[in-house]
Amino acid sequence: MALRSARAEWPVFGLNYDVRPHLAEMRRSGLPGVLATLFKANGGSARGLGSQMVVTPVSVAGYMSGGCIEADVTMHALETLASGQPRRVVYGQGGPVDIVLPCGGSVEILLEPIDAANLAVENLLDLHARRLPAMWLTNGSEQECLAPGEATSSPVTLRGSQALCGEAGPGDDGFIYRRHDPRRRLIVVGSDPICLALIDITRAMEFDVVLLRPKGPPSPPPNFAGRYMTSPAALALDAIGLDAWTSVVVATHDPINDHDALLAALPSAAGYVGLLGARRRLKEKLVELSNAGVADRDLQRLNAPIGLDIGGRSPWDIAISILGQVIQNANAAEKSFVWP
Repeated sequence: MALRSARAEWPVFGLNYDVRPHLAEMRRSGLPGVLATLFKANGGSARGLGSQMVVTPVSVAGYMSGGCIEADVTMHALETLASGQPRRVVYGQGGPVDIVLPCGGSVEILLEPIDAANLAVENLLDLHARRLPAMWLTNGSEQECLAPGEATSSPVTLRGSQALCGEAGPGDDGFIYRRHDPRRRLIVVGSDPICLALIDITRAMEFDVVLLRPKGPPSPPPNFAGRYMTSPAALALDAIGLDAWTSVVVATHDPINDHDALLAALPSAAGYVGLLGARRRLKEKLVELSNAGVADRDLQRLNAPIGLDIGGRSPWDIAISILGQVIQNANAAEKSFVWP
């Protein structure tokens, strides 16, 4: 069944990037599985280091390339599951002659069998629930998942590592690492069509989505699947807890609500804060925030006018420009994160 899914004409399984929900489902179902991790590439790769797949006897999720190796990875994963022994597979130079990577490079993938009660998976999911970064460390047979600052029992050094994924170093018994950051979260403060378009697009991108409309109606907009809040902005943002993986978009078009939301978001740990509004009012808003005690360094974090300049006019165009800027900022933060 998993192999049939991997060979399907439309690879919908590849829309999943974060494997943690699928590892959680594996635990709930009691099924064993295989975690595949692309940890080495020469000449570039379509999805980049750290790309992962989860394969169980009945399902497959995740994507490694442009579609040229997923079925073969799934086949090897099922063989790994049957044998219980990890393996490393190479595609491109040094790999099977009948599988050619269009990019001309080569990739190396670790396949590791994971049972439903795996302790490292339990730790990974616990850190995920607590919105803490996690470091998955494995040689295929031994796995551990570390919280920031936690010592490893393996003969490797991770402190100061900036890459998302890679080999732990020569002579380290074949260990690789893969960092898992907290899930990206978007808080949209507002209710206009741009806000509705933004939450609709973001919903499909594996973000946690929060819609905040102070004093709004009791029910969320139709088909909204995220968290909906109607309390005052300062109380709501404090209750949520803003961290470096959280982006806040303020678009209430109400001076008081905008001010209150920015007053709470700008001095916080939020990785991104943006304001939708008229350019001519921006200087006045900044003065008001400064007078309210917001430091200059925090005011400089404000993205306003919000979004990438793509010349958009429709709610969908503007929402895409905002989300593009949010993702651009999040990707830059991911690349600069240093493991403590």
